Amino acid sequence: MDGATEHRTRDGVVLVYPPDLADVSEAVRVRLRATRWWPALRWAARGACALALGVAALALFVVRESDPGTAVVMTLLGLVAVTAAELVPWGTARSLFQTIRSQGEARAVVGEDGGRWTTRDTDVAIRWAMLPRYVETPRLFVLLTARRTGTGFAYLPKGGLTDPDGVDRLRAVLDRNSARG
Repeated sequence: MDGATEHRTRDGVVLVYPPDLADVSEAVRVRLRATRWWPALRWAARGACALALGVAALALFVVRESDPGTAVVMTLLGLVAVTAAELVPWGTARSLFQTIRSQGEARAVVGEDGGRWTTRDTDVAIRWAMLPRYVETPRLFVLLTARRTGTGFAYLPKGGLTDPDGVDRLRAVLDRNSARG
């Protein structure tokens, strides 16, 4: 197929879409924001950075004999903590995208029973009990597991819908079977 197409079937709304790193990255970010641990990790990394910068300042300006070596090490450790935490979404999305890209174009059928995703080598059906909530972004619908500590999600790019009322019909199916998260 030449990009994204959408059809209405008696089974639900059909989306066809190619793998896209931007879609995967956005879905991963939505999923991370929906967890309990991700915001805590980001704040912990920022706190560690602030603490490291405070120790660096003490080493340079408060102690009698300033220690530039300690200040540099502490500054670098603080920056590494923040950088590592901020790279988690990018690394996760990149790794996941490599797997998704290897499967080629995806076809999703979303209906009253749940969703079914088909690629070159996979055919996965997921019932609404597994994905009971969703988040809508300007480009995607991201379906989420119930547990805020989990990592499960699926995404449906709006680019996979070609007719103007496709987004509204998909949103209606999701609203009937899932809760906005």
